[in-house]
Amino acid sequence: MYLPDFRLEGKLAVVTGGTKGIGRAITLAFAESGADVIIIARNEKELLSTKQEVESLGQSAYIIRKDIKEYEEIKEEVENIRDGRNIHIWVNNAGINIRSKAEDVTEDEWNEIVAINMKSAFFLSQYAGSIMKGQKSGKIINISSVGGHMALRTGVVYAMTKSALIQMTKNLALEWGKYNINVNAIGPWYFPTSLTERLLQDQDYVQDILERTPLKRIGKLEELAGTAVFLASDAGNYMTGQTLFVDGGMTIYGF
Repeated sequence: MYLPDFRLEGKLAVVTGGTKGIGRAITLAFAESGADVIIIARNEKELLSTKQEVESLGQSAYIIRKDIKEYEEIKEEVENIRDGRNIHIWVNNAGINIRSKAEDVTEDEWNEIVAINMKSAFFLSQYAGSIMKGQKSGKIINISSVGGHMALRTGVVYAMTKSALIQMTKNLALEWGKYNINVNAIGPWYFPTSLTERLLQDQDYVQDILERTPLKRIGKLEELAGTAVFLASDAGNYMTGQTLFVDGGMTIYGF
């Protein structure tokens, strides 16, 4: 058979920040592909809504209402939910951005962005990896950004954390490959999310984005979710340590 399996039947996936934007799209794509999903987010109403959407697709959904910085409590709740069941897929999607100029960044802003975008992603990956090592298999997907690869007007601390995720992806892939654990990242450009909503209302800003994008449009969330399904499925079994830029071609430029 030359067509690899893109289905996720029998799999259990965890998605942090799984109720909005990219995270929600990935959560629903996993469910549509046959996976059960543990969704981690802060807003109870959004958690319940996303849970209902997953269940409408015929899959089980479990919710954890926690701030991603509370990763020790998150680990305890995941243990209770999985009850010895394998975790096949872990997506580190939760993230924030505070768009301060470099000279205006405060220590509180620094600590908040680093804690959510980088520190929590590492320690939750460490936890997921410990489970997957025992299983001798697993997929970890980190949501980075083109801002982790190229200099953009995204905020310097945000860009630093997203760059760190790319390097973390490479190092974890190197360390854990012998356990049959695939660690990859996705680097989005502009998609309609809560982080970009205000910016995409500025037509001059959007025009600047389009001028930097060979495909001349903003991405659609399902186009990003498909990449996550590929990496989570058997179709992505021989890929590890890579960052796939889903960016309309933006990163092919040299600026």
